[in-house]
Amino acid sequence: RILDIASTTHLYKMAAMTSTFLGSAVAAKAPVKVAAKKAVAPVASLDGLKKAAVVGVSTVLLASPAFAATIKLGGDNGELGFFPNKITVSKGETVEFVNNKAFPHNVVFDEDNVPSGVNADAISHEDYLNGPGEKVTNKFDTPGTYGYYCEPHQGAGMQGTIIVQ
Repeated sequence: RILDIASTTHLYKMAAMTSTFLGSAVAAKAPVKVAAKKAVAPVASLDGLKKAAVVGVSTVLLASPAFAATIKLGGDNGELGFFPNKITVSKGETVEFVNNKAFPHNVVFDEDNVPSGVNADAISHEDYLNGPGEKVTNKFDTPGTYGYYCEPHQGAGMQGTIIVQ
């Protein structure tokens, strides 16, 4: 799209460029000085495109947080369990727990089954998740094995393991 802006001695045109960057539309506008009777192709400054790219990448990163794993609380058919019930992640990664079926659920880390120096109470989520889609997350910074369970369904065997490398 070209917008004309009149000047006393020159004609200014605003070149608008739209590009797709990682699935997000980004736009950059740059004034282009042209002689009154010459045709010039739209041009955008490199700085404008860099700024638009940064905005596009920032929007994508903020809109879709990445989790190393997502663990469902309750199976799709109403089974009591964590799905999957054993995962391996890298140090510094985040795991998302999502309430699925057969709730209420919670995520309690076993104080006798976490790495030395890790406070199981601090990483546990003892409040019940009562609705579908409710979520809690944990970032794991200490390598080792983490055992956890659902308090109301522990007797039914609802437990899991996270191995952090």
